[in-house]
Amino acid sequence: MFDAIFKNFALHINLDESEVERISAVLQVRDVPKHTLLLQAGTTARNVYYVVSGCLRLFYSDENGDEHNISFSPENWWAVDITSFSMQKPAFMSIDALEDTTVCYLTYDAMEQLYQEVPKLERFFRILTQNGLYVYQRRTISNLSETAESRYKRFRKRYPNLELRITQKHIASYLGITPVFLSMLRKRM
Repeated sequence: MFDAIFKNFALHINLDESEVERISAVLQVRDVPKHTLLLQAGTTARNVYYVVSGCLRLFYSDENGDEHNISFSPENWWAVDITSFSMQKPAFMSIDALEDTTVCYLTYDAMEQLYQEVPKLERFFRILTQNGLYVYQRRTISNLSETAESRYKRFRKRYPNLELRITQKHIASYLGITPVFLSMLRKRM
């Protein structure tokens, strides 16, 4: 079960056997049914999730109750409201399972302890956070300056085949367009 997450760690750090054992001792696994909230806005993020199978979404609900998808986390991706998790403050966003999903996760307390015992892990999550910030900045610029068609092409490149697994409504929300307009884009392309 932990093979996938340790392959993900190996993208940025080399763990020795004792470090793998220490992390494995606190890693937890959870099967999450479709439409289950792992994090509700207003509560504090206590876990950081790694998706083994399935797909999660990070989203914001506005004052009218409209949901705005911020990101998707299919297999081999991480999901967290990083501000809530790192500062242990109420979350601005929610995390929901778009499919039946299996996650590995670390609690906030376990992470803080691991940072002391396995310093390489702090480096891994620093790199992950830096990469995430880069993606969010690029996405913000894209939303401000690119056409809907260009944003849709970027979505398809970033999340290959995900559009076959999730609803058009969720993709449209992510792109900042209506499902009807997304349908028109698909027909044109």
